[in-house]
Amino acid sequence: MNKQMTAADVVARLRDGMTIGFGGWGPRRKPMAIVREILRSSLKDLTVVAYGGPEVGMLCAAGKVKKLVFGFATLDAIPLEPWYRKIREAGGLELMELDEGMFQWGLRAAGMRLPFLPTRCGLATDVVRLNPELKTIQSPYADGEQLLAMPALKLDAAILHVNVADRLGNTLVTGPDPYFDHLFARAADACYVSAERVEERLELDAAQARFNTFERYLVSGVVDAPCGAHPTSCPSDYGWDMSHFKRYVASAAEPGGWEAYMEEFVLPGEAAYQSRNGGIERMAALPLPVF
Repeated sequence: MNKQMTAADVVARLRDGMTIGFGGWGPRRKPMAIVREILRSSLKDLTVVAYGGPEVGMLCAAGKVKKLVFGFATLDAIPLEPWYRKIREAGGLELMELDEGMFQWGLRAAGMRLPFLPTRCGLATDVVRLNPELKTIQSPYADGEQLLAMPALKLDAAILHVNVADRLGNTLVTGPDPYFDHLFARAADACYVSAERVEERLELDAAQARFNTFERYLVSGVVDAPCGAHPTSCPSDYGWDMSHFKRYVASAAEPGGWEAYMEEFVLPGEAAYQSRNGGIERMAALPLPVF
């Protein structure tokens, strides 16, 4: 019943060529501690599925990504993720770029164990032209409407970050937006969760239960990772680290920039990462962005 493990334990369960989904949204509540562990590993040829943020850019820069299935890749205040842009412009990626609604529908289909779900999203757009593998289907009812058949986005593994978890796999997302993490969890054969805080056992009252967006039976492993979303935000705990993002963005324009970023922030390990970002106290006190 105890699902606690380390980030290294999670990565040891992953294999080359897997399809891995990353929860969160852009620069918000991404499982960056586990992403950094993947960067330190020899994993390669991954298909990455995400509403993309810095995890997409970093994994692309490190040469880990064979194919990217995504709705966008952004740092929000910095509109286009810099390393994603650089690798894409160099022609180094196989891409399936989707309308955000289509992406959600693909996760839902996988979670329902269906081969596809019909939708109007994407029709009459370049999404269909740029993804010729997408098919349409005619409604079998009287209207005979032509719909897009969004294929299931089946995941070998989902990796998420939450505010609180317990060792049994129960989770709480206490920020104002759970995004689509519950769909990633249901679309995957295995789901690994990092958390700001891991407790022995959560006792949920009626007010807390709404923050538990997916069932513990879906969770294969729980990682204790304080500030594990940094440099992305983790409402309601802390905001994003724009100073770190600016350093990361600058690396994409520097000769040897990725190697220098890896050397400074990734390869030395998580304790050194926290120290080089001012310590965990500073990271945990980052103000939440105001929209």
